Amino acid sequence: MVRSLLRSMGYRVEVYPPLLPGKPDMVLPRRRTAIFVHGCFWHRHGQCRYAYQPKSNRAFWNRKFMANVARDGKVLAELRTLGWRTIVVWECQVERLGRLKRRLRKLLSAKAASP
Repeated sequence: MVRSLLRSMGYRVEVYPPLLPGKPDMVLPRRRTAIFVHGCFWHRHGQCRYAYQPKSNRAFWNRKFMANVARDGKVLAELRTLGWRTIVVWECQVERLGRLKRRLRKLLSAKAASP
């Protein structure tokens, strides 16, 4: 859905570029922008109804979630070091395409203006 939305906005989207750290879900090559679509549960979207805490085996899940969040931060930092801009789209944001479209337009126009 995010890829279709970006294409409808006129952006050329590449899916799953193989050589970038973290394997972004899609990139906008001309804008050197990497886009990740994160599941709220697995990547711990703060205060989101989808990022609930499982009731059993809490220690395992806490370690798993902490490792995912740490890896996400490391990947985003690596991409920025390589000169790529990053955008994270959360699973719950895809429910409201109009709002997501406005957010992406704002982020991508601001990114186009910055070096």
